[in-house]
Amino acid sequence: MSDQWKIAVLLPCHNEEAAIAQTIEGFRAALPTAVIYVYDNASTDQTAEVAARAGAVVRKEPLKGKGNVVRRMFADIEADIYVLADGDATYDASAAPALIEELENNQADMVVGVRKDTGDASRGAGDSYRRGHRTGNRLLTGLVSGVFGRRFSDILSGYRVMSRRFVKTFPSLSRGFEIETELTVHALEIRAPVSEVDTNYHPRPEGSASKLNTFQDGFRILGMIANLTREERPIAFFGLIAAALFLFATLLGVPVILEYLSTGLVLRQPTWILAVSAALAGLHLFSVGLVLETVTRGRREAKRLAYLAEPR
Repeated sequence: MSDQWKIAVLLPCHNEEAAIAQTIEGFRAALPTAVIYVYDNASTDQTAEVAARAGAVVRKEPLKGKGNVVRRMFADIEADIYVLADGDATYDASAAPALIEELENNQADMVVGVRKDTGDASRGAGDSYRRGHRTGNRLLTGLVSGVFGRRFSDILSGYRVMSRRFVKTFPSLSRGFEIETELTVHALEIRAPVSEVDTNYHPRPEGSASKLNTFQDGFRILGMIANLTREERPIAFFGLIAAALFLFATLLGVPVILEYLSTGLVLRQPTWILAVSAALAGLHLFSVGLVLETVTRGRREAKRLAYLAEPR
């Protein structure tokens, strides 16, 4: 790993008093020359005080939500290489040099630490990586891969090393735990060089509790994927809805047409009106998709040019 780079470790935190000191110590040992930033996100415990005593640069972001904190960090902090992790000591800080080396050797703009459970295997999927989280991650990763391309195996990992040009051209809009999905899709859309490295994923220290709600945050992430599909794949998004409407119109309209050919009468006029309306709505949505596809192409080109214009 080259010593010429200015490295920043970014740790967004909300009520991580029990774990933040251990996290800071781990990253200081792994990256002695890095500056460690802790952004306290409206904590009600002593997270900020403990982080300051441990030697981190502590700042505050009152707008709650991990996405809001990461957006603020990316805007405020100047560095050549950014190491993003959580303040709960679950990510293996000792793996950071390997992730940075992967970034350097492959001229990548993002390297994702793929989580490998180190919890008690006798407890389902392991104590550090709960069964519901693992299953949800697989489903959401598969969904993103199907829509945007298969280049990541753990889209929800919060352990990422990124280049300056990626961070400074990332148009973050998410507010919460959807931030990892947004980072992933942005990298895929601008066709940035990316890579993955397996890293250990540890149980939380005693006294530290997860802020992730499996179902509530899972649905938020699912909503983010749907919104990104609408914005980045409008033909697929609106085309799928149009196809469903055309199918509905066909199922309703064909019997009416056959009846008309047989009797010369349209006996079920409400059904026929509904079928025609569904077909027209489907045609309209498909047309919307075609128009938005042109707009999306222009936006994609603009994002790519902005990304290339930023020095690496």
